[in-house]
Amino acid sequence: MDHQDKPQSRPTAVIYSPLTPQGEPQVTVGIVSGRKIVFSLNAPFEVDGRVVSGDEMAEYVGDAIFWRGHSYTELMFSPTSPDASFSLRDVTIGLHFHWERKETQTFLGALRLVCADGQIQAINHLPVERYLQSVISSEMSATSSLELLKAHAVISRSWLLAQIFGRGKTRCQARSAELMQTNQEIVRWYDREDHELFDVCADDHCQRYQGITKATSPHVAQAVEATRGQALTDGASICDARFSKCCGGVVEEFQYCWANTPKGYLKALADSPTPSAFPDLTVEANADAWIRNAPPAYCNTRDARVLSQVLNNYDQKTTDFYRWRVVYTQRQLSDIVDRKLGARLGQIVDLVPLERGKSGRIYKLRIVGTLGSIVIGKELEIRRALSESHLYSSAFVVDKRGSLNGAPVAFELIGAGWGHGVGLCQIGAAMMGERGFSYLQILAHYYPGASVSQLYE
Repeated sequence: MDHQDKPQSRPTAVIYSPLTPQGEPQVTVGIVSGRKIVFSLNAPFEVDGRVVSGDEMAEYVGDAIFWRGHSYTELMFSPTSPDASFSLRDVTIGLHFHWERKETQTFLGALRLVCADGQIQAINHLPVERYLQSVISSEMSATSSLELLKAHAVISRSWLLAQIFGRGKTRCQARSAELMQTNQEIVRWYDREDHELFDVCADDHCQRYQGITKATSPHVAQAVEATRGQALTDGASICDARFSKCCGGVVEEFQYCWANTPKGYLKALADSPTPSAFPDLTVEANADAWIRNAPPAYCNTRDARVLSQVLNNYDQKTTDFYRWRVVYTQRQLSDIVDRKLGARLGQIVDLVPLERGKSGRIYKLRIVGTLGSIVIGKELEIRRALSESHLYSSAFVVDKRGSLNGAPVAFELIGAGWGHGVGLCQIGAAMMGERGFSYLQILAHYYPGASVSQLYE
């Protein structure tokens, strides 16, 4: 059946549940922390019973916030008008990634300063829909198709509301289970439920948020407004909607990247018009053949115009992401493993996939050295351990080159995809938008079984 013939489902009626408010909620975003916070109030703000504006500085002194000659446990700067903004200096973006840098960023809403772990934490309070305009502008290009932007608005809103309304419910479990370590095994996952002072952070760990530092595109504002209050739901729950840049041809399942709690709407599927048509990539021989080839998929594209809709300027330098190659000398690889894992393994003899997810991503890998071996997982820990920053993904096979004193001279990693691969594939979704699919069809493809519900007007 051609995609134009598919039923155009609509969001369900407004639903109110214990998890959803009857109006637009507020979100709290952790922006920056430090012993000293330098900021500018670009319009009048009310704080501590007075109205202030201009350049300001707060310092952490004696377990308190020292500002204008007085000590505080907390400060809330509330805007006196809807368009009042503040700017924070030295905000880190791209933490631990190759594009990491500091810059001054500007935000709407309120600014709260609190003490935490011997530092001051700056937190932005603002309405969800205003936050989403900034997030979508940061994640996507203004040239993106309107349907792609609508789809991204819905998944960003879904993930955000799931964090807001889920805070405190699963935090203890997630924090205690995120690291399992012995002398022979390190299994770690980095999820997004570890913030205690605010709902989400401003960096890629959650969703990239830069306030109004960059102008919000009218196209993005239109997409957010067109989907206002809409979110993906699974029964009475809001979906924890994940996304990544490129799935590599098959979308991964939640439990292979994070906690062992499968989610019905985050299923493995082929990124193609026939989602069920893909081999069993948990079988090593099938994964090897799949990764060494480049089968057709929505995200298998080199269309520069479409890629520019998803990739920021610094990411557009990366052209080989659907299938990629990395070569390490013996010395390079053993040095990286030693520094990243703190494991004295000697020369690296082998990289052995032990378990793969349904997209072919390795979630348990044995690294064998001349002095010992160690098993690591899950997906992101593997990517961190085998690269100065991150491998594009953990869906890879290994070719060993040459031999000297019983150890390979070099290793070639041949891989598929960019990111964890769970949920919406941004490049695949961009191609679907170009081919005329609606945002509801895009969401139905990547989140099978989920519904689009109107949570608030």
